[in-house]
Amino acid sequence: MVDRSDIGSWLQGPPSDESTWPGKRLGRPRTGPGSIARVGPRLGAILIDWAIASLIAYWLFGGDDFAILAVFAAEQIVLVGLLGYSIGHRVFSLQVQKMDGRPAGIPAAIVRTVLLCLVIPAVVFDADQRGLHDRAVGTVLVKVKH
Repeated sequence: MVDRSDIGSWLQGPPSDESTWPGKRLGRPRTGPGSIARVGPRLGAILIDWAIASLIAYWLFGGDDFAILAVFAAEQIVLVGLLGYSIGHRVFSLQVQKMDGRPAGIPAAIVRTVLLCLVIPAVVFDADQRGLHDRAVGTVLVKVKH
């Protein structure tokens, strides 16, 4: 016989384990500077970057879809490669870092951006909330303190 508590526990999902969090396996703290960036700020950052790329592309190229993607990619490569963050990342206090805490660098930013522009690698992520584009180049998107 099926008990109501059996259905309720199934609908509630797996039990939460307070002893683990995204980034724990990577030696990252649960919260604060150095912790793994969560989905909300990531989406906010990419929306800001895409909006800026769209405005620039409309201003310079009349809004061609390829121009928007090219401007977005250029922004990502230059800013993430040199500074470790895009404009959207900066707004949400995020930074792309190598696993040892250093900025990503231009070569990693190029590969990461190409994979980001393909979309699928960015939306497939692991338990540490690292997308395939970050795993491919050994980077992680983390919170930083201003």
